[in-house]
Amino acid sequence: MQVMSEGVVRSLGSGRFLNWRALNAIGSVGGVLICWDKRLLEILEWEEGQFSISCRLRNVEDGVVWVFMGVYGPFSREERECLWEEIGAIGGLWEEPWCLGGDFNTILYQSERSRNGRITSAMRRFAQIIDDLGLVDLPLQGGSFTWSGGLNNQSWARLDRFLATPSWFDQYSRVSQRRLPRPTSDHFPVILKGGSPSYRLAVKLKELKQNLKNLEQGEEELIRKKEAKEGYAKWVSLEETHWRQLSRELWLREGDRNTGYFHRMANGHRRVNSLDRIKINGVRLSEEQEVREGIANAYQQLLSDSSGWKADIGGLQVKQISQSEVEVMELPFSESEIHAALMEMNRDKAPGPDGFMVAFWQNCWEFVKEEVLDMFKEFYEQNSFIKSLNNTFLVLLPKKGRIEDLGDSRPISLLGGLYKLLAKVLTNRLKKVIGKVVSSDQNAFIMGRDS
Repeated sequence: MQVMSEGVVRSLGSGRFLNWRALNAIGSVGGVLICWDKRLLEILEWEEGQFSISCRLRNVEDGVVWVFMGVYGPFSREERECLWEEIGAIGGLWEEPWCLGGDFNTILYQSERSRNGRITSAMRRFAQIIDDLGLVDLPLQGGSFTWSGGLNNQSWARLDRFLATPSWFDQYSRVSQRRLPRPTSDHFPVILKGGSPSYRLAVKLKELKQNLKNLEQGEEELIRKKEAKEGYAKWVSLEETHWRQLSRELWLREGDRNTGYFHRMANGHRRVNSLDRIKINGVRLSEEQEVREGIANAYQQLLSDSSGWKADIGGLQVKQISQSEVEVMELPFSESEIHAALMEMNRDKAPGPDGFMVAFWQNCWEFVKEEVLDMFKEFYEQNSFIKSLNNTFLVLLPKKGRIEDLGDSRPISLLGGLYKLLAKVLTNRLKKVIGKVVSSDQNAFIMGRDS
């Protein structure tokens, strides 16, 4: 296909969040298509060459800027030199971490073709370019070759690969490239997988949520077909679970059966929580959209205001914990410590933006613990994790029967399950020493001290 179009790209089955850039083919030769999810990446600039196309991108999640170059290598020696010049020019144009990949139409080592042969000048030149630009070549997993051709497909070679700068690998840890099964082409697809532990975990959670939604839709159809055969007791149980979760009346025991009560509580909460009018800074708002925007703007201003004055506590004499206690506090997180904290948490608390209740993490611990432990290791070593795991719902609780003024409510945060788990682990550590550094007058900070 010589000319890439929006219609052709959409026909590949990509969603509405797709963005793309393409280098059109010349006859049956060449052509590069780069696609990305607009929710994850934002394009800043792009450059089109004769044999490559380069996009300067920014991660929506953390703001990191990096460059990706898609390559289709020519066959002739003269044209291949033009490709090396293009790659060098892009390397000098932008200073950000850089990754490039595609069909280079040449190999790097003798072992990358089925008939080893001798070291050619093309191989030496390719190696020189990689060395001059400081690029890193990762081993290929899943197979040795990416192309087959010739008589009865007896010739095999590794023509396709990803290369990247060390600074790119610093941003995306544990990266690997793997050959995937080949559908119809003479080339095998190659996937580059990586990212920080918290990023990979966030991606898996997003995929799981979508799969659960699809499963729920499929099960609804199945339930409709089977409902005549289902027993009454099963439906009562499902209904009670549904209304119990909506009502959040946790003091009822699991054995209690009172679906009508749960139903009334949920409907009562819904009526109380409805905000059809409110007064903000003396201005009464009644339209739904202006109520939404008014509340959002008020809290955005409140939470973004920085105080011009801060107390100077540099001269205060404060109690300190011992060096041995400091060392214990700074130990790496252990699996037993994390799991114990998880099992102490209330499983039925309302979920945050991630949509997963604590019960999910408790019940699925054996399946998810490896990713969770990697996230804790990342936090311990780098003092950070991906921003989406810290997304929070701000919920307004009424101080009295009905909210008439914004001041009649108090905000609370509904955190994601993983963030709550991290906070719980840190809290458990602090409990061991906080009594030694907090005054006995500050009762609210220490468990077991009455006010």
